[in-house]
Amino acid sequence: MSLRSTLSVLAVALSLAVPTLAAAQDVKIGYVDYQRVLLEVDDGKAAKTRLQKWLESRQKEIDAEQESLRKEKELLDKQASAMNEEMRTQKAMDLQKKVYELAQKWEKSRGEAAEKERKEMEPIIAKIDSVIGTIAERNGLGMVFEKRDSGLVYALAQYDLTNEVIRTYNSGKGKAKDAPVAKDAPKK
Repeated sequence: MSLRSTLSVLAVALSLAVPTLAAAQDVKIGYVDYQRVLLEVDDGKAAKTRLQKWLESRQKEIDAEQESLRKEKELLDKQASAMNEEMRTQKAMDLQKKVYELAQKWEKSRGEAAEKERKEMEPIIAKIDSVIGTIAERNGLGMVFEKRDSGLVYALAQYDLTNEVIRTYNSGKGKAKDAPVAKDAPKK
């Protein structure tokens, strides 16, 4: 591409961009720290507590099985010299199978935890989105960005809607009055 062609393309691009930039000055924006909102709204705190209790119970279960396998291995190590080769090999294979099954159970538990978290947070996120929409409409905002995932590097604190979103959510003044609770969540 010649220099003249490049300059022509650049001139056309600038002529199209200037009106767009002028119009963009009229757009009001805001941003929200979504992670902080999820951690500070009442429903988010309750969901986190439920998830934490579930995770702790699963961890205790896995820890108990792990301890049992450790004791079984110690017993096998003590009795190995008194066993014949075939019995020792069979016991070692049985123990290895149990270790493998426990590892699978742990991995399955991690998947269940992720799914449980998704189910718990989905209705809360829907309500947060509704609250953000209500605030944006009320304040005439053209755009609301998520602070961490949007690539936002810097913004003035006056554009931060996080505290307002948390207050509005907890007061129930958002459009969605009650966040649906996950089906398996305990009743209050």
